[in-house]
Amino acid sequence: MTQIPIELARRSFLKNSVMGFGSAALMSLLQDDMQAAEKLAPQATSGDFAGVLQPLHFPTKVKRIVHLCMAGGMTHLETFDHKPKLAEMNGQPMPESLTAGQQIAQLQGRKLTCFAPQHPFQKYGESGQEICSLFPHLGSIADDLCIIKSMHTDQINHDPAHTLFNTGSSIAGRPSMGSWLLYGLGQETQNMPGYVVLTSVGRGGQSQPIAARQWHSGFLPSRYQGVQFHSTGAPVLYLNRPDGVALSQQKQVIDTVNQLNRNFNEVVDDPEINTRIRQYEMAFRMQTSVPELMDLSGESKETFESYGTQGGDGTYASNCLLARRLLERGVRFVQLYHRGWDHHGNLKGSMEITSKEVDQSTAAFIKDLKERGLFEDTLIVFGGEFGRTPMAQGSGRDHHIKGYSMFLSGGAVKNGMSYGGTDEFGYNAVDHPVHVRDFHATMLKLFGIDHKRFTYKFQGLDFRLTGVEEAHVIKEIIS
Repeated sequence: MTQIPIELARRSFLKNSVMGFGSAALMSLLQDDMQAAEKLAPQATSGDFAGVLQPLHFPTKVKRIVHLCMAGGMTHLETFDHKPKLAEMNGQPMPESLTAGQQIAQLQGRKLTCFAPQHPFQKYGESGQEICSLFPHLGSIADDLCIIKSMHTDQINHDPAHTLFNTGSSIAGRPSMGSWLLYGLGQETQNMPGYVVLTSVGRGGQSQPIAARQWHSGFLPSRYQGVQFHSTGAPVLYLNRPDGVALSQQKQVIDTVNQLNRNFNEVVDDPEINTRIRQYEMAFRMQTSVPELMDLSGESKETFESYGTQGGDGTYASNCLLARRLLERGVRFVQLYHRGWDHHGNLKGSMEITSKEVDQSTAAFIKDLKERGLFEDTLIVFGGEFGRTPMAQGSGRDHHIKGYSMFLSGGAVKNGMSYGGTDEFGYNAVDHPVHVRDFHATMLKLFGIDHKRFTYKFQGLDFRLTGVEEAHVIKEIIS
């Protein structure tokens, strides 16, 4: 008989409360933890912040990861995959031996002609890596890049392809790779979420939408989902304490919320209620840590110039600078989406714009990590959800899943090398093909996790990031 009054009281209170989201922190944080929240150095993973894998399966090589997602389908033929043969065949029919019966997006049923690379390539660094001349800054750190030229995927449309890359499955609702990592490893700081997402929109191509479920926790507890920060305006909505609300008033709210949550949890025994309490705790700490994160006054003029931004403008360059600051503060997984790579037309001109939006700041970000001692135990991932066709779509390229490129960087991978390759047209991954699931298996291995043993039981099944299909660790690229 107590269930209905408790539930109604809780709902009524939460509905009518005028206090901010951050004001729902626990009572204990108002005193001793207020000072602790101001100490922004990453804290050891323990207690509620610990992961389930203790000990890890292997020695760990990295502590954190940043995924620089070039959303929209970055062309490999104007970035990292030099194809002179394709240039020679410009305007001629594509070999039917490659294209017959193959899945093609908007070019299905049309005449397929070779479309030459629209910008030249050149060799960079002591490694002699071939990179498109549109990316001179990335070229300057070619010896810090491990370029995988033999990626392939299963999904030819944007959203399912993003879902596959993020979750290991094209079925919506599975946990994202960031959520899997937090579940297994825990987070290194109590002052920030362990998984933060930033987005930006480019001017050089179509900007496909990115759904928030791409960083969702799926069937894992919701405490492991990513938190989107806004790069302009308030970084986290409803975080600040409203004007005129004193700490004593927060205490009253906290006492009531905690009692209601405890009472209700005695009835329903729902782990999400404990998750909500922990979220309130985190929100309170973030009232101090987020403003400090966004305060760029301590950054040098040289830093701003190297990234090509003054910060706070919502650009990819600004987000790269914030990503470095997030990593410094103990965030384990940072994901940057840059939308604007969907070049179905005017590929040559669009690439001139898009490359400038990401080239300088990406190189500056990697150099910055090296200078600050973060490079050796950080995994940097740069790439899109698929590539673009060697065949012309007017003045652009269509979606392509059979072969494309991405690069990794950091101390855990062999830098200054290229791995795998496509055929002479850039159509099929033929030399050491790497599927998205192989990338996931390799990523987990670098964090000390065996992808075959890392599972979560849901609806009677043992799920894992790499699914039931075969997945291989790319041992050749691990340093």
